[in-house]
Amino acid sequence: MTAKSLKAQLRQERLALRDAIPADARIEMSLAMADLAGDAIDIAPGEIVSGFFPIRSEVDIRPLMHRLAARGAKLALPIVQDRQTIVFRELVAGAPLVDTGFGTTGPGPEAAVLDPSLLLMPLSVFDDQGNRIGYGAGHYDRAIARLHAKGMKPRLIGIAFDCQKIDAVPAEPHDVPLDAILTESGLRQFERKEA
Repeated sequence: MTAKSLKAQLRQERLALRDAIPADARIEMSLAMADLAGDAIDIAPGEIVSGFFPIRSEVDIRPLMHRLAARGAKLALPIVQDRQTIVFRELVAGAPLVDTGFGTTGPGPEAAVLDPSLLLMPLSVFDDQGNRIGYGAGHYDRAIARLHAKGMKPRLIGIAFDCQKIDAVPAEPHDVPLDAILTESGLRQFERKEA
């Protein structure tokens, strides 16, 4: 079995477990994550933090994003621009939100495009070494590579439920490991070796 097909199988299995979590339990777990990490995530005043609005059965990190904004973070949301490229548009309170595809809404084209130094990332699978499997389109991989090409080293925090953890993700050379993972059990930091 190739790494790609194994990742697809693991993704399908773990997302099915996530989908099986009752909606009210997902809300409670999402609120617990905001309480667990709202003050624990290290941010500087004005730091640009990319979050996301939930689709399907993803963790709802809007309460966490609100906490980070109250601590001085400048928020952005990822917008898939041309089916390949994510741009991060500034999320400003009171600004109109538009349909941004993939079943979500976000800031429109008039919003400023920002380069975040912290990415809160949805994912399908993770392990205790900080490896992750996304949704298979490579959007975040390309966005991270673009930030690296600009000389940035954004911190990457995966957002998931405990049921999405496996023993070992089949990591490939192009995969960028997470700095931390946030689940309903807490925020876990990983040691990341410099490349």
